[in-house]
Amino acid sequence: MTDRFEHFSMALFNISHYWNRIAAEEMKKHELKGAYALYLITLYNHPEQITSARLAELCKRDKADVSRAVSSFQKKGIAEPYGPSRYRAPIRLTETGREVARQLKDRAGQVLEAAGRGMDDEMRDNMYQCLDIIALNMKEISENGF
Repeated sequence: MTDRFEHFSMALFNISHYWNRIAAEEMKKHELKGAYALYLITLYNHPEQITSARLAELCKRDKADVSRAVSSFQKKGIAEPYGPSRYRAPIRLTETGREVARQLKDRAGQVLEAAGRGMDDEMRDNMYQCLDIIALNMKEISENGF
């Protein structure tokens, strides 16, 4: 019989694995890495402009990876620095970037709707509540020890 650790780990791994495949396929349309999908949607959800450091913090990702993504976005005309200085400047999506992010966000919603087939709203709400509780507890354990 599968124990809780194996079940939990494999479920998270599989969700992550298949989500990354789907994101890569969607981002390929824009000649961008699939891993950059989260950055693009996060920028879209923060129209007040945020710095690369804040983007890394929000996405729980390495600053260097975020910097590479932002550089790619700028080369593609998807994002631009906002302010008098390019160094540590807040980033905002261009009109093109907002459209790409909106399409990506819509597609992600469609994928999640299809992936949740068979779940009613109560089940979905409970699942997200449970995931939030687990994530918060794991954060506390990782920061303060077990």
